[in-house]
Amino acid sequence: MIGVFNGMTLTQIHHEIEQTSERRTELWNSLSHGYDPAVAAELKSLSNHLDRLWDEERTLKAALRFGDRDHIVARARVEERLERAA
Repeated sequence: MIGVFNGMTLTQIHHEIEQTSERRTELWNSLSHGYDPAVAAELKSLSNHLDRLWDEERTLKAALRFGDRDHIVARARVEERLERAA
């Protein structure tokens, strides 16, 4: 299905990024009042999750723009073989 990556649409990814970013902001605010190891751990987990979401978004956008990665790689390998044979 076009516009879906890992079962998520671009809109769903953006929505999750927004929610996760809001929660991360709340945690940073909480940490500004004093260090709490549990808050710091959740903050780190959310930051990692946001990194994965941004990666998913970039991957999905690239697939929408250029096509399926596996198909592109296969086509490039064929072209490479043809160039070597020529």
